[in-house]
Amino acid sequence: MRIDDKKWYAHWFDTPHYHKLYKHRDEKEAAFFMNNLVEYLGLKRGTHILDVACGRGRHANFLNKIGLEVTAIDLSYNNIAFAEQYANESLHFKRQDMRLALPAKFDAIFNLFTSFGYFEDDEDNEMVLKAFKEQLKPKACAVIDFVNKNHVQKNLIKEETKRVEEIIFHIKRRIDSKFIYKDISFESEGQYFHFTERVRAFELVDFKHFFNKLGLNLVNVFGDYQLNTFDVTESPRMILIVNLADE
Repeated sequence: MRIDDKKWYAHWFDTPHYHKLYKHRDEKEAAFFMNNLVEYLGLKRGTHILDVACGRGRHANFLNKIGLEVTAIDLSYNNIAFAEQYANESLHFKRQDMRLALPAKFDAIFNLFTSFGYFEDDEDNEMVLKAFKEQLKPKACAVIDFVNKNHVQKNLIKEETKRVEEIIFHIKRRIDSKFIYKDISFESEGQYFHFTERVRAFELVDFKHFFNKLGLNLVNVFGDYQLNTFDVTESPRMILIVNLADE
């Protein structure tokens, strides 16, 4: 099975193989990052957060456990079904396309761990940011945690092999002017699979263009999960804090 079409995210994220490959992600680092964001934004207990592209809900569950009300959305049926085990009166999960705004407004919007830039057309990526704008309360902020293209290019591991339990994943990475790619191939239960992860190779200037066009104000840019100042060549991340431009 070979999946590398424009809607790769709709297929790959819904498979058990995706979660197997990434099962060893650093949850302590993720919790550290989210705690730093909550402190930086001054979010109090009971404030309402929207977690966009929530995956299986672990990070939404963490935010809820530290006292925040959380609504979490994801496109994957399987992810939302899994996440429902964490649901309670202040933690809600919903299958939703990130390009479409919910009717509610939020005290903060989190779009973390490179969950932006999935779409080939700029119009679709703009729709995501427009939805963020429509869902922000006055004085609220959205956080977009994205890769730093320059750091990726400088530190690119072109090929590697990872064994996770019984599956050997063959991974190839590449980058061009428009996309950052990760080609993943493997066999499972006698069947061959190939998926291509692909996100837009946006730089800070591209985000600034989007924000200016849509009426969003860039408040700050951090370069890592410690929230150090962004360095265009050295920072591993590009963490953008935005609010409504008229504030």
